[in-house]
Amino acid sequence: MGDPCLPRTYGWDGLTCSYAISDPARITGVNMSFSGLIGGISSVFANLKAVQYVDLSHNNLTGSIPDALSQLPSLTVLDLTWNQLSGSIPPGLLQRIQDGSLNLIYADNPNLCTDSNTCQTAKGKSMLAIYIAVPMALAVVIVLLFCLLLRRKKRESMNTFVRRRSKTSTSHAPTRDEHIHDSLHLENRRFTYKDLERITNNFQRVIGRGGFGYVYEGFLEDGTQVAVKLRSQSSNQGAKEFLTEAQILTRVHHKNLVSMIGYCNDGKYMALVYEYMSEGTLQEHIAGKSLTWRQRLRIALESAQGLEYRHKGCNPPLIHRDVKTTNILLNAKLEAKVADFGLSRAFNHDVSTHISTNTLVGTPGYVDPEYQVTMQPTTKSDVYSDVYSFGVVLLELITGKLPILHNPQPTNVIQWTRQHLARGDIEGVLDVCMGGDHDVNSAWKAIEVALQGTAQASTQRPTMTDVVAQLQECLALEEGCTGGNTEGSGDPRFGYSVHVADRSTDASQGSSAFEVDHSFGMGVGPATR
Repeated sequence: MGDPCLPRTYGWDGLTCSYAISDPARITGVNMSFSGLIGGISSVFANLKAVQYVDLSHNNLTGSIPDALSQLPSLTVLDLTWNQLSGSIPPGLLQRIQDGSLNLIYADNPNLCTDSNTCQTAKGKSMLAIYIAVPMALAVVIVLLFCLLLRRKKRESMNTFVRRRSKTSTSHAPTRDEHIHDSLHLENRRFTYKDLERITNNFQRVIGRGGFGYVYEGFLEDGTQVAVKLRSQSSNQGAKEFLTEAQILTRVHHKNLVSMIGYCNDGKYMALVYEYMSEGTLQEHIAGKSLTWRQRLRIALESAQGLEYRHKGCNPPLIHRDVKTTNILLNAKLEAKVADFGLSRAFNHDVSTHISTNTLVGTPGYVDPEYQVTMQPTTKSDVYSDVYSFGVVLLELITGKLPILHNPQPTNVIQWTRQHLARGDIEGVLDVCMGGDHDVNSAWKAIEVALQGTAQASTQRPTMTDVVAQLQECLALEEGCTGGNTEGSGDPRFGYSVHVADRSTDASQGSSAFEVDHSFGMGVGPATR
């Protein structure tokens, strides 16, 4: 069948691959959810030594979970929800869960238990339940038959009543709460509003704010720190965005996407509960000038991997539509994760028709100018709109500048960068706070990737898979030049406690279209060492 990763254009559906310069392509992700799979999970999965996430959810898999999966060194997420698996979870996987190296999701497998002891207990309880349930069921049947005989005498009078009730029932429309709860089908925990009050200590500490509402610090019963995003009553994002984000985070799992722990839909209160990202937003770190060039490259690569998974690893593809530095969060290790999926949409590759809309979504400075002009998003254009927005994010990491500049005159970071490069001033483009600690070849290539991604015509932009591959090469150039450890310590001053206002808006709140001069070409650049 050929190499599943190569050539990249014909990579197999459902697979995510890494493309290093000196190593062969490796499979890093497998998404086979909703694929109608039957039978047992093959232990051959253990041969995928570089795989980081495996999603086999929503199939009809049976049998036990192979213990060989615990030997996968890079595996961080294993999603087995909504199958018919049985037996106990292998000890090796349980150990990985306990030490925090693996997130195993196995809800909605009725015959699956955590260990052999609980399996035996469950079996004994089920037999006891059968002994009790059978006589009770017989008694219920007898009572029902007796009731039916009594009701038979009143059939004529009851028919009219039943018809009236039937007509009333069929005309009843589901409430918003019923629709949202039925649509979610979440295996995540459902919280009440009182639960949220308890875990946030009555919403004591605000750690962020966005278009949806405030984000609060919280602690679960086991001490796990969480972030609680509570919808404000005055929020311009309503039930639709809440439902979209909850549905996406329920079925999409990747190490570079923020994970959802639970949700609340309690009367007028709506909230989403996420994993806690202690180092806050990427924008805070760029403004705080706390990142080295190598850290910036790694953050860019991890963010791109999260977006690539949504584009290539999900079926249908999931388009973010609001990629920006405030929607990229960092954990204690400065690992990047993409967040805020309220404006996301799913696309079918086989559908190419456009969808007209009078409302422009996104944030000024990040919105694709081609989409802003036509107001007619399609599958392809929306995918490349994400690439455009990420290109702006990459330029922010490179330059330390905001997307829209006002000094000395209004412009954007794309045009500002091209003007400097037209004068041959590459060092003037780089954020001075990095102190010149970078490889010029790595920096040049990163700028080239950013400008390709922000090309005015979507047909001239690379795919997110191409962006990931090129950023891997940038990082390899930097690490090859400087050597040493790639881990960054970060600056603990820049965390969730810093208030950053979300700038999501409709087109009516401001325009971000610029006439960008694309006459300047990148040229050859410095010779690669």
